[in-house]
Amino acid sequence: MKKNWKWLLAVLLVTVVVIGAWRAITARRAVQVAQAQQAAQRAEPMVELAQADVVHAEQRELQRGLPISGSLRAVNSAFVKARVPGELQGLALREGDPVQAGQVVARVDPVEYRARMQQAQQQADAARAQIDIAERQYNNNKALVDQGFISRSALDTSQNNLAAAQSTHKAALAAVDMARKAMDDTVLRAPISGIVAQRLAQPGERIALDARVIEIVDLSRLEMEAALSPGDSVNVRVGQSARLQVEGSPHPVAARVARINPSAQAGSRSVLAYLSIADTAGLRQGLFAQGTVATGGVSAVAVPLTALRTDKPAPYVQVVEDKRILHKPVQPGARGEAEKETWVGVSGLSAGAMVVRGHVGPLREGTMVKFTSIPTPALPQRGRESP
Repeated sequence: MKKNWKWLLAVLLVTVVVIGAWRAITARRAVQVAQAQQAAQRAEPMVELAQADVVHAEQRELQRGLPISGSLRAVNSAFVKARVPGELQGLALREGDPVQAGQVVARVDPVEYRARMQQAQQQADAARAQIDIAERQYNNNKALVDQGFISRSALDTSQNNLAAAQSTHKAALAAVDMARKAMDDTVLRAPISGIVAQRLAQPGERIALDARVIEIVDLSRLEMEAALSPGDSVNVRVGQSARLQVEGSPHPVAARVARINPSAQAGSRSVLAYLSIADTAGLRQGLFAQGTVATGGVSAVAVPLTALRTDKPAPYVQVVEDKRILHKPVQPGARGEAEKETWVGVSGLSAGAMVVRGHVGPLREGTMVKFTSIPTPALPQRGRESP
């Protein structure tokens, strides 16, 4: 009996020792697993983002845009040319001076033309005197014919002389009108109101007929001349809106397609379109401008253009899902301006996706993300139209 109790006690002791050893091994393994997990987490890359570093993809109304470029020019401009040759006098205007329509800008020396007008007037007076002589002769001959003193042929001759004198007088009067017009043409007047853009002659020069003296431009109405390819010209219509960026101007300028040339240019086969500028304040003729013409609207899920990355064979965006960075391949589409930045429609991305902005730079796919503050939830779907 005593042997049985000893045996049972031994078995119990062995069992306790085995259970204690198993528990110790299990606890050590748990500690090792926890340490391994902590080490893996410390080794895994992590990036810290702020709320301003991400943006939510939104459903937006975007305008399809056609890129255009060209130079600004005044709708109304004119060259003041010499209508008669001679010595230029009285030209005091210079570049940048304002002028009004009809204002005298210069003169051509009128001495010669005044003398010609006086000569023509004197010839007209002499022709008028010949008419008086021919009329008296005709009246005398008519009285003599009525009394039978002379033949009818003498009366016909005096009548023809009177007609010839009258024709000569009319020709002399026409010469007077021509001389007077030449005299008037010695005064050069501005055909339009505007600003002097070029001064092409100097006082004292002897200028030829049709010589350019000054150029005047009217800056109150400006337009841009854009050359379109044959394929692009098909999508452009009169009345379409555009947004231009003019060199030297910090703000975009609104414009509208005013006219389209019905003929293509020889050689380049391009089609010229003319866009009227809405606000011309501070703009000058000849400045270079570029922008886009809105050719149609489309509704699409959009992200900022800067968030679209192209450092892989296919375009993609970096999104945050389950606190990790994922690279989502997308297909870019229409572009539009909104909130002072350019947005682009993309396919392959759902609305509300949290997209990393472009200024953050490229991040490795799978990188853990930690936010310094909780990002604002995606706004409700909204439509924005942008020219």
